[in-house]
Amino acid sequence: MAICATCGLPDEICICEEIAKETQRIRITSDRRRYGKVVTIVEGLDAGDVDLDELARTLKTKVAAGGTVKKGRIELQGEHRKKVEQTLQDLGYHVEIT
Repeated sequence: MAICATCGLPDEICICEEIAKETQRIRITSDRRRYGKVVTIVEGLDAGDVDLDELARTLKTKVAAGGTVKKGRIELQGEHRKKVEQTLQDLGYHVEIT
């Protein structure tokens, strides 16, 4: 039986990932870009705790839009603040919409 070095619990019931999700303060904003295009921006994710590319792929699939990871934040094409908020809350993150 392996023991987690961080929380001291057995690996089967380790809660480190849940604690990391709860401590992050994620902000969702939208921005107008060239030609009036709207972009939804997800900031505040700790790249050390979260695979941003995998999370971006999940969000892009849920909102059916394109997007990218730039400078430690996820940018999605279009206005998707409510859908992104709901998806991140379902994944266990604490979200603030600004």
